[in-house]
Amino acid sequence: MPEPSPTPRRRGRLLRFGAAFVVLLAVAGYLVVQYVTGGAGAPGCKVVSAEDDGAAYEFTPEQAVNAATIAAVGTGRDLPERAVTIALATALQESALRNIDHGDRDSLGLFQQRPSMGWGTEKEIMDPTYSAGIFYDHLVKVDDYTKLPLTVAAQRVQRSGFPDAYAKHEPDAALLAAALTGRSAATLTCEGRPDTTRVAGTDPVRTALARDFGRDVLEPAGAVVGGADSASAAPSAESGGRTLTLPVAENAEGWQLAHWAVANASALRIERVSYAGREWTAGNTDSQWRAVGSEGAAGAEKGTGSVRIVTAQ
Repeated sequence: MPEPSPTPRRRGRLLRFGAAFVVLLAVAGYLVVQYVTGGAGAPGCKVVSAEDDGAAYEFTPEQAVNAATIAAVGTGRDLPERAVTIALATALQESALRNIDHGDRDSLGLFQQRPSMGWGTEKEIMDPTYSAGIFYDHLVKVDDYTKLPLTVAAQRVQRSGFPDAYAKHEPDAALLAAALTGRSAATLTCEGRPDTTRVAGTDPVRTALARDFGRDVLEPAGAVVGGADSASAAPSAESGGRTLTLPVAENAEGWQLAHWAVANASALRIERVSYAGREWTAGNTDSQWRAVGSEGAAGAEKGTGSVRIVTAQ
């Protein structure tokens, strides 16, 4: 005997249940994307290969700031690019390059370090500069870490329950490391839409530079605020202490600082970055480094002596 058809009331409940389930799945999917990407709706950043092989990695401004800090701490200790690649791959796996205040048991921060295991206090671990520094402290104690497979070197520091998980992040970490150590020129861009709730001007930029690189990046280099070298720029663009000029000794240092500034553009309200005949401007739809001045594109192959960072009013 066939079963009776559902009553209208029962059909209504089934439809409502089905609709609610679809909404729940959509919300869950959205939250997963937000966790993995650090916020899909945020203005985007992108790093591309200098080898013209089509390799690229897209990420968010939050991730860009943290990646730039990790790279700066490593190069500030005169560590090789391989160390920075290992650190970035580890942070990509552990936190998706986000400074999260939760994790397995008492794990925290970019590297999911645990206060109970001697990595530092909660406050220290939640400081990206500190957490990157203590990761490098442990990494350099690993014998021949630059010659080991990345996942082996990372695992000897992290002691993770998923020892093979770091390897899948190596291609993206290598692209980021090449740009953020300055080895590859004009390869990192961001849309750079500013966070208008933050203070503009060069003071926050100087503070962030000293935090990530150490004060030597400002003091011995003779960094100039206010556009003292601004003969080629419109006077109105240089007034009010909006321009920070950082003299550099070599091309890699220049591109590291330039890429660092672009990575921090949204957070520090940076509008324009210039180096070696190339300029990045916030808000461009294509976010490209464009050839400027008499040096043009050829200038990207050599240092011009200074990186210029122009902030919002």
